[in-house]
Amino acid sequence: MDQLAAISERKKAILSSLALLAILLAVWQLTTKPPIQGKAEGLPGPVAVAARAWEMISDPFYDRGPNDKGIGIQLGYSIGRLLVGYTAAAFVAICLGVMLGLSPTFYRALNPYIQILKPISPLAWMPLFLYTIKDSSRSAMMVIFMSSLWPILANTAFGVAGIKRDYLNVSALLQLSWFKRLWKVILPAAAPAIVAGLRISIGSAWVAIVAAEMLIGGTGIGYFVWNEWNNLQLTSVIFAILLTGFVGVVLDMGFGSLAKVLAYKE
Repeated sequence: MDQLAAISERKKAILSSLALLAILLAVWQLTTKPPIQGKAEGLPGPVAVAARAWEMISDPFYDRGPNDKGIGIQLGYSIGRLLVGYTAAAFVAICLGVMLGLSPTFYRALNPYIQILKPISPLAWMPLFLYTIKDSSRSAMMVIFMSSLWPILANTAFGVAGIKRDYLNVSALLQLSWFKRLWKVILPAAAPAIVAGLRISIGSAWVAIVAAEMLIGGTGIGYFVWNEWNNLQLTSVIFAILLTGFVGVVLDMGFGSLAKVLAYKE
């Protein structure tokens, strides 16, 4: 009975969500002003956005020059930068977080610097990265690195510090090497907290890459949005914004599924 009630609740939630979407689209369409002499007045409606979206999805990988690439190519550049910067940040943050979680002295020594650097906007580092690295794409990756580092670091340190001392004592009694203790005790026990940090960071990283690409230009979904705005192609801008949100949801759902797999009950 509980399972049937849960299914019924999910159906109600889905139907309510679809009804709300229909209402929002209808209001959006009704409040859209028709074009005057071929020129749009105000924001385009959902019908115009859907038509433009279909055009872009039908041929997403065309390449007609530096400022005219398909949405698939632009999205690919953004995801590629995201993966490089995010993976590097995850590796550094997890390693450093483990050390902070295992050593209260090291944590107290490093914490003041973390507290100073953590509130700085990742985009504030962009001028320094551009000056030192002298490559816009790599600079964008470094922005991703900075935006992803702190949530993973904090959650990893918290998860490792919260490991029951019994687990560590048993591993010491079994005379496990440090690396075996890391792989078989520390990381598995801290995995839920680490994945939570990874999930928070992927959202921050995706937001940061779009903003960074608006600054560096060239390629990427952020640059695409800015370039289409300069061309006054608002239908393309709205579709790219919605696509960015959809990709963010997919990334978050992936880490949400991973969190459920790694969750354990005491």
